[in-house]
Amino acid sequence: MQPSMFNLRVPLAARDEVFLMNTLTDAQLVVSADVAGLLDQIASGGFRGSNGVASETREALDLLWENGFLVADRETEQRALNDYLTEVKSDTSELSVTVLTTLQCNFACDYCYQGDHGDYNERAEKMPLETAGRVGDWIERELDRVRPERFVLTFFGGEPLLNLPAMYLLAERLSRASEARGVRLVTNIITNGLLLTEDVVDRMLPFGLNGIKITLDGDRDTHNRMRPLRGGQGTFDRIVENIRKVAGRCPIAIGGNFDESTIDSYPALLDFLKRQDFADKLVKVNFKPIVRAEPVALKGIIPLTPVGAKESFKGTCMTSVGSGAGKACDSCGGLEEKWTLLREETKRHGFPTHDGVPKGMCHVHRQHAHTIGPDGSLYACPGFTGQLAMSTGHIDDRKESWRESALEKFNRLHPWKECGDCAFIPTCAGGCVAASYSQTGDMNTPTCHKSSFESALIALAHQAASQDAATQAA
Repeated sequence: MQPSMFNLRVPLAARDEVFLMNTLTDAQLVVSADVAGLLDQIASGGFRGSNGVASETREALDLLWENGFLVADRETEQRALNDYLTEVKSDTSELSVTVLTTLQCNFACDYCYQGDHGDYNERAEKMPLETAGRVGDWIERELDRVRPERFVLTFFGGEPLLNLPAMYLLAERLSRASEARGVRLVTNIITNGLLLTEDVVDRMLPFGLNGIKITLDGDRDTHNRMRPLRGGQGTFDRIVENIRKVAGRCPIAIGGNFDESTIDSYPALLDFLKRQDFADKLVKVNFKPIVRAEPVALKGIIPLTPVGAKESFKGTCMTSVGSGAGKACDSCGGLEEKWTLLREETKRHGFPTHDGVPKGMCHVHRQHAHTIGPDGSLYACPGFTGQLAMSTGHIDDRKESWRESALEKFNRLHPWKECGDCAFIPTCAGGCVAASYSQTGDMNTPTCHKSSFESALIALAHQAASQDAATQAA
């Protein structure tokens, strides 16, 4: 018997207690310092067995064992980790499909290679209705093959509202298909918000609309500098007005992307949002660093350095990855200390936000999560859309060796094997594969955010302790 390698702890000195979390079992406990000391005693070999121990000690041992804080041995735990990862990868309870209706965008964000820069939008793909129909065929076949309990359909881009006909066609058709199969449909839209109207929301509501995620990159001046139109015109005021018009109709989440030059503007954005009449209707407010794109020469774990304003990410738009309900991929990062402070500031303003502790393997590792590009090409995640060499298949089920080779690469992904005995492996799985590929060309190089996770864990511990105290007082 020994302590799990996935144990995390935060001392709660004011209460002489310790917050324990196990990332493999997701167990969270607030225990006395004596119970935490028991784990240390077992780890050091000073505990000589449970026979004849006091009943309180026996109860503590049982509690720790039942919640996974104690394990038989390291080999058994490694098998449990492998079984868990395999189960998550092959899970059939949810089919998730992100459809990029277009790679065109009406913004000219400096940090995005898409945007309306030069003649990019003249070359960027837009899904024809005929292709949208074939996408619907492929998804219906997947619904029949996987037989999920839940189908998550996300519209993304580029800017998905630049191709409303394709979005409407797919949403209506797949709503009927889901209902006919008894599958719960959850539809999300990730948009820059400029073209969002009440008519768009009302049209989508009957088709399982779960939420819309919109990006604001700092306060008004900062956002207008970071996310302008091609002519340099600001977009902040129009987006905010659009949010105001639709916030009562469906859940709205606010996202944002910061670098070292913009992060200090976010408290002012939070102040502004708090003053708005739609503040209490925001279901999530969550900000993250911009992906760094220049190559990293050294082999090993990628350092956390934010992208500069003039660099470009060579893939699809990664500014708003996540569902319309506000779940976001937080695996693209840097500025760890300020990122943590910004999360706390978001909470202080009373907005729901991500707690900063990763929730598990992202979609790139899941067999029944797919991204579909405007031409019908399949990808493992939105971050690779448009890079045909990284396409894992096609909606027409065509057999092409280069797509099959890419699929095999994704099937063999294992960045967490480079992470040693890190306790965050079950929840992080090595970080953002798209970021790894953009920086090193090696998807199995981890992107490490341990310091940010540890800071978030401290906040989570104190929140759990407060809830525990409130429960005891009641």
